[in-house]
Amino acid sequence: MRRSRLAYLPIAFPLLALAEFAVFVSVAHAIGFGFALLALALCSIAGIALLRREGIRGWHAFQEAARAGRPPGAEVSNSLIGLGGALLLALPGFVTGVAGLLLLLPPGRVLARRGVERLAERSLGGAATGDLFGPRRVRVHQDAPVTVVVVDEQQPRPPAAAIEGEIIR
Repeated sequence: MRRSRLAYLPIAFPLLALAEFAVFVSVAHAIGFGFALLALALCSIAGIALLRREGIRGWHAFQEAARAGRPPGAEVSNSLIGLGGALLLALPGFVTGVAGLLLLLPPGRVLARRGVERLAERSLGGAATGDLFGPRRVRVHQDAPVTVVVVDEQQPRPPAAAIEGEIIR
């Protein structure tokens, strides 16, 4: 029987709390307790400020995509990833702060957005994902020669249509 990923949350949250405590103790030992608390407070304040900015930016991007008639999935997923990163940064803790910072920086945001698109494609299917994120462009490689399969000596027919390609963003 396949377990849901949500079944692991009761194990994950105490482990995260333990990791946060261990990292805080290590940082407090390295730079001092007062500076560690100051760093946590500054990260939380920055996260709260970024929550507002990311929310407003995401809403404007969604409205612009809707006005232009484009599928809003890319803008929505990008803003949700930014909101998630800002929320993680707002939570007190160095582990969640680093994870939030990684989601706010462009390389981490691109990787997370691709993950969201793959998850949506697995969950919803290709047609619904195309409606959300727009059609996929495919580059077709025409290097391979077409072979002819002979089924009957009198009537040769080409093989079933199979196209090798790669998705281009």
